[in-house]
Amino acid sequence: MEYKKLISREDLLLTVPVNRCYKKTFSIIADNTMPTKFSEDVIPLSDLKVNPGKVVNHAKDSHRPVLLTNRGRGVAVVQGLDEFEKQQEELAFVKAIAQGLMDIKEGNTVSLADAKKKLGIT
Repeated sequence: MEYKKLISREDLLLTVPVNRCYKKTFSIIADNTMPTKFSEDVIPLSDLKVNPGKVVNHAKDSHRPVLLTNRGRGVAVVQGLDEFEKQQEELAFVKAIAQGLMDIKEGNTVSLADAKKKLGIT
């Protein structure tokens, strides 16, 4: 499969004039993740070795990833399965939107009549 740049970060920003002198820029993609609580979500790898169930349950119940550290450096992330699957679905959706925007930008479009014909819709 050939990979290409789908869309730049700048293409995902929306700039709105607030008044004559000021513009505000918003990201098109909302970040629904809860912020990391470093006092709770960063734990040493030794804690995982001692009580893996507690770490996994914390990731699952808090809906936040847990960063595992070894000698003060991040080495792995534990994330609840539901959150992981949701994140993968959102990523696939965003990639599809980006691909669609690139197709439009490159002129790879089909008329509504042709699309209905291809899909067998009258």
